[in-house]
Amino acid sequence: MYIKHRLAASLVPLCLWAATAPAYAQLAAGQRCEVNSGARTAALVELYSSEGCSSCPPADRRLNALRKEAGAASLIVPLALHVTYWDQIGWTDPLAQPQFDARQAELLRHQPRHVAYTPQFFVGGTELRGWDTQLAAAIGRINATAAPVAIGLSATPGPGGKLLLEANASAPDARTGGQLYVAISESAIVSTVLRGENRGATLRHDAAVRLWLGPVALAQGHARLRREVHLPASWRPENLQVVAFVQRADSNAILQAVSTASCAKGAL
Repeated sequence: MYIKHRLAASLVPLCLWAATAPAYAQLAAGQRCEVNSGARTAALVELYSSEGCSSCPPADRRLNALRKEAGAASLIVPLALHVTYWDQIGWTDPLAQPQFDARQAELLRHQPRHVAYTPQFFVGGTELRGWDTQLAAAIGRINATAAPVAIGLSATPGPGGKLLLEANASAPDARTGGQLYVAISESAIVSTVLRGENRGATLRHDAAVRLWLGPVALAQGHARLRREVHLPASWRPENLQVVAFVQRADSNAILQAVSTASCAKGAL
């Protein structure tokens, strides 16, 4: 079942993604992870989902397998954003946050159709209704474009469950308008649903957004975000990833995105 839910326009975006076990180990082992975006534009893939939606598990599985399906040459930053508007009909999603409802509504302000539903995919800030057959092509088109913004991102674990996040964005053209965001996601989350449309199902979530930071506006072509966060004991450090992306100020087009997944590829 799809649920359509009209949301008031708001302005709180977010993002993130999941990757391979070696990348998670960077944070779990207390190592500093530092990555930089490249010349090509990475595809930010956002899935709006809910544990209360019976149509969502297939989309969740597709997002979980997306990087493997697209191939090693692809540049993908997947995010799973759980919305709250399913909570009122039987099951409260433990991953849902109201700011994700607002992010979905904000994206839809710039789309031909202004209807929020689950599961709903956005690729590079644009809704993709034919996600079951068109995801790979949409990612390929974005990867084929030169990025107008460069992003540097680092995550440094500290004592007592602290994590220092630093992100810097720069545009060669100082007139480029954009906003910098940073997020933390968690993968390999297993949840047993006790009520609602998925009652009795055991679900696995990857790239589920836990924390959202920003926006920080580009000024004279530059933006910087630095924040020390305390990781809750319930989050598993070995399954966490950090993402940064820049979105146009006058639309929802994603100018560039980067993830700590690159640490698993010897990028440091």
